[in-house]
Amino acid sequence: MMETSLSHLEQSYDMGRVEIAPEVIQVIAGIAASEVDGVAYMNGGFVGELVEKLGRKNLSKGVKVHLGEHHTVVDVSIVVQYGEHIPDVARQVQHRVKNGIEDMTGLEVVEVNVHVVGVQVSQPVKLNREEK
Repeated sequence: MMETSLSHLEQSYDMGRVEIAPEVIQVIAGIAASEVDGVAYMNGGFVGELVEKLGRKNLSKGVKVHLGEHHTVVDVSIVVQYGEHIPDVARQVQHRVKNGIEDMTGLEVVEVNVHVVGVQVSQPVKLNREEK
């Protein structure tokens, strides 16, 4: 579930190069997003679900990374807990993902697009219906 324009992020320093694989950026984004209050879980689609059924925790589930030379765009798909204010949760996800990636990699995050793909209902919803 990863789309990149480079096979890795590479930066040169006096002592050599540092390479950061896109999967690392996905994991950072996935952890940051999943730690936001109101996020029920990340939605990774078929491949993400298959990996988890095989017994491996997929920390990059629901994250797509689009790398430029020194910047990135991140798409995050989440399911929000019922009763949460979706715009607030989405803004917190954007903030946490951007800061997490920038702090750990030095890469500029130009966009964090949050896709709310569902709502998690923990208890049955009672409907007010008049019976005739």
